Amino acid sequence: MQLPSRVQVTEVGPRDGLQSEPAFIPTERKVALIEALAAAGVPRIEATSFVHPRAVPQMADAEAVLASIRRRPGTRYTALVPNARGAERALAARADELNVVVSSTEAMSQANVRMSVAESIAACAAVVRLAEAAHVPVACAVTTCFGCPYEGPVAPQRVLDVVARLVDAGVAEITLADTIGVANPRQVEQLVQAVQARWPQLPLGLHFHDTRGLGLANVLAGLQNGVTRYDASVAGVGACPFAPGATGNITTEDLVYLLHELDITTGIDLAALLDAARLMREVVGHEVPSRLLRAGPRPVVPAQP
Repeated sequence: MQLPSRVQVTEVGPRDGLQSEPAFIPTERKVALIEALAAAGVPRIEATSFVHPRAVPQMADAEAVLASIRRRPGTRYTALVPNARGAERALAARADELNVVVSSTEAMSQANVRMSVAESIAACAAVVRLAEAAHVPVACAVTTCFGCPYEGPVAPQRVLDVVARLVDAGVAEITLADTIGVANPRQVEQLVQAVQARWPQLPLGLHFHDTRGLGLANVLAGLQNGVTRYDASVAGVGACPFAPGATGNITTEDLVYLLHELDITTGIDLAALLDAARLMREVVGHEVPSRLLRAGPRPVVPAQP
């Protein structure tokens, strides 16, 4: 297999993982989790979301989280923003990067951000303009790239049309998201190749959910097609609250274990990452999907004399 030599893992647990937890997670626990992830060497952490507290109450302390973390040199602390107002708040709180979500289907866009796809893209363009003035990059995740809980299968051309408009808006990076976990490796290969053929220089990431057990298989398909950026959630916590039936993201420690087994460098200390996964399990107070927390990494057998 032709695989990349290095991959960047983006940790989305503090935001995407915690956003659906029913009980509010205290700010100091979120901060401790983020700092544990940074100490493990995770290079990019989605720390919080600057959405209205009525929409996502779990993220009501966004400013406090970014103000409280001890920033580790070399770690990028990113924030999700839905619009220009959210971008203003995130920039004032010194987010290193802004993330925007744009749906590929109208029904999901209305459920998620209460805007049409066109309105959502226009909001993203406004975020880009604000961020450019502050010299802060903007990344965009295109959701429901492989299937929508409201509209069913999504044609690749529909995704390409959205990506084209986001590229024109000045987005620095695009992530293709399988929001409800319906993608298979062949679909991943086809969509990734279509995007790469049209925008060969575009930084491209992938965001998978393990709803039907194909998350890491889809990662392998992405790796075989040269994609070097992947989202994951520590301990496998989280799901989109606006997508019925969606379950958690792929698990960060399971992903890192796979990458290291394939001799792909991540810069992440797996043992320290497992400590962060245990902390996440304590923070949420319930069982988590992590396979590596249950089984541990590959056992080390002492050499025979």
